[in-house]
Amino acid sequence: MRKAALTTVSTVAGVVLLLSLKPHVNTTTAVAAQPPSPSFSRSSSPSSSPSSSGAAAPSPSISHTTSAGPTGTYTGDTINTRYGPVQLAVTLSKGKITAVKALQTPSGDGRSQQIASYAVPQLTNETLQAQNAQIDTVSGATYTSDGYVQSLQSALDQAGV
Repeated sequence: MRKAALTTVSTVAGVVLLLSLKPHVNTTTAVAAQPPSPSFSRSSSPSSSPSSSGAAAPSPSISHTTSAGPTGTYTGDTINTRYGPVQLAVTLSKGKITAVKALQTPSGDGRSQQIASYAVPQLTNETLQAQNAQIDTVSGATYTSDGYVQSLQSALDQAGV
């Protein structure tokens, strides 16, 4: 009797664990944006953050700012993660995120490249849907996800969004 109860409980626990797993979906969606109209360069003062690389902050490319929001491409800080740097360029059109391009992703070894190759497209899609940096991390890519969010927020802060 005891053996049967233990077997039943173990089987149920195993089934519950298996059903709670979610497979990784590698969606490779090309995110293209129309380049902003003629632009001029504006310098911004570099922001210091403990996780930034210390390099000078790049100048954002801005075409104009309307009452609807800024338009242009803004480069986020380089965030050094445990597995390598993460840096993004965010393109805005009237305050709306239209594209996110990963300028740097962890590439120290094959596993880091593999993780970044499936995590970054998912993070990009989620960013385009959320229209802000408050997105979920990708399971199995916590460090890359955290670096992505920090660099994204840095770019959005430069844009004043």
